Amino acid sequence: MLITAAVVAIAIFYWGIWQPLTSGVEKEQAHNDAQQSLLLWVQEQGSRAQQLRRSGNIQTFSGSLPQAVNNTSARHNIAIARMQPQNEELQVTVDEAPFNDVLNWLKTMEEMGIRIIQLDIAESNEPGMVRIRRLQLGK
Repeated sequence: MLITAAVVAIAIFYWGIWQPLTSGVEKEQAHNDAQQSLLLWVQEQGSRAQQLRRSGNIQTFSGSLPQAVNNTSARHNIAIARMQPQNEELQVTVDEAPFNDVLNWLKTMEEMGIRIIQLDIAESNEPGMVRIRRLQLGK
């Protein structure tokens, strides 16, 4: 009876306390690693952007900003929810789009000479999808 009680106590400790703690720690470590790699990527892209600004090799855009946004978003299968002109700038909102398509879209506009002034992205409920709460573009 004592041996059975000891085995049950060890089993309760292992499956009730130890195993959930170790799996939680592993899960958080994986999440932390993913966040670290994202941080490194953002820092690299920030450095690249600063180098491009300093080098002066930035192409300037001279066409219609709303028309360029409409054309490029259609090419990248991104549905614009709202577009609001503000003087020489344009504020864009997208309800939901694939993250990779958004990156390619932003890269295309940057290559055209459209400046990305401000960007506010939030993750969506769907995996791999994001919402653009505010994208401010300029010439």
